[in-house]
Amino acid sequence: MVTVAPAPARPAAPPASRRRWHRTVVPLGLAALLIGATVVLHAVDQPDPDERGFLSPVAGDDDGGSRLAEELRAQGVPLRRETDTAGALRAARTAPSTLFVPAPDLVHPDTLTGLTALPPGSRLVLVEPSRRVLAELGTSVEPAGRRWATRALPPDAGGAECRLPEAVRAGTAAVDHQRYAGPERADRCYGGALLRIPAGTEVVLVGASDPFRNDRIDEWGNRDLATGLLGATGRPLVWLDLPAPDPAPTGTGASRTTESEAPPTPRRTAERPDRADPPRRADNPLWDAFPAWFWAILAQLALAGLLVVLWRARRLGPPVTEPLPVTVRAAETVRGRARLYRRAGARDTVAATLRAAARDRVLPRLNLPPDTPDDEVAARVAAATGDDPERVAGLLHGPAPDDDRELLELARALDTLTRTLAPPPSEGEPR
Repeated sequence: MVTVAPAPARPAAPPASRRRWHRTVVPLGLAALLIGATVVLHAVDQPDPDERGFLSPVAGDDDGGSRLAEELRAQGVPLRRETDTAGALRAARTAPSTLFVPAPDLVHPDTLTGLTALPPGSRLVLVEPSRRVLAELGTSVEPAGRRWATRALPPDAGGAECRLPEAVRAGTAAVDHQRYAGPERADRCYGGALLRIPAGTEVVLVGASDPFRNDRIDEWGNRDLATGLLGATGRPLVWLDLPAPDPAPTGTGASRTTESEAPPTPRRTAERPDRADPPRRADNPLWDAFPAWFWAILAQLALAGLLVVLWRARRLGPPVTEPLPVTVRAAETVRGRARLYRRAGARDTVAATLRAAARDRVLPRLNLPPDTPDDEVAARVAAATGDDPERVAGLLHGPAPDDDRELLELARALDTLTRTLAPPPSEGEPR
């Protein structure tokens, strides 16, 4: 008769949620970090109207407007660049003309109303004006929605017929970033991203800077739309190129800089070191060889890899088996390997090794093949020992211990279980 020794009671395992918190927190943390990095990179990539050189006719960077200025001059459009509002108003009031304001938020509120006081037949073109600017102009127009990124649309998007000839000729263009809602008499194109308000001074609101920028002018119908809005009528073009927020008007009306139609490039450095003349720097050919989105993705991948390394720390892989270069006593080998496991905190690996050894000793005793399912092994062992099947299943196939105390209790319980089913041979019996 086989006497089954009672196994020590194993404390209740902590909830699975507490043991597996990192499996939820780490992926969510990585996802949140990637989303945050995407938002930051998107904000950095967006053009800033307050920056020097934004849509300047003499700025050749991505956010500049030098390519548009060259195209207009090639079409024979008289172009006059002014760097303060007073000078631009004086130039625009000499005759019917087109006044282009790429950064209306930089115009002082006291001079905003003067932008519409132009000779009859003039046109005022504003790029992404804010609610404050629209209220100061008295246009009865309000912002109607803003998109995350600019989208290209056909002129009749939204089901409304576009009655602006320049937009119809240009076709699909990337202007759908900021939309506007205006009065019934206003001509609405591109789903409200482009609005024309007919009056003594015709006001045109453009909801994105993409058609005028150097890096976007060749996409879709951006070039035709920009040149059509600024030069299709043949009127002189006054380009208001503000280097900074316009100061309050003093009444003198002195213009800082006035330039004629002639290309300003030869005199640009000698005249003013403002936003159109940033300090020259040596371009990195490697940086220019790839688009901006490539470097953004590369930075995110590098950051994700760094987080994985920090998360795994020294656990970059499971322990590997290597042959010992010299003969070492078994007790020393076991003790040394145990120290390595303990230093690495590899309780899961140790528990799996102990359970595999217990299973290898139990299966032959019960005449079971090595590929016996886990539930059947637990049931047969419980039937042979008279123990609780759930407890046996937890010993043989349960979760990894959370601390060294639970690992020690697991080792003792497995040793008791295997000694019950496969007791060591008595003295004198063959091993």
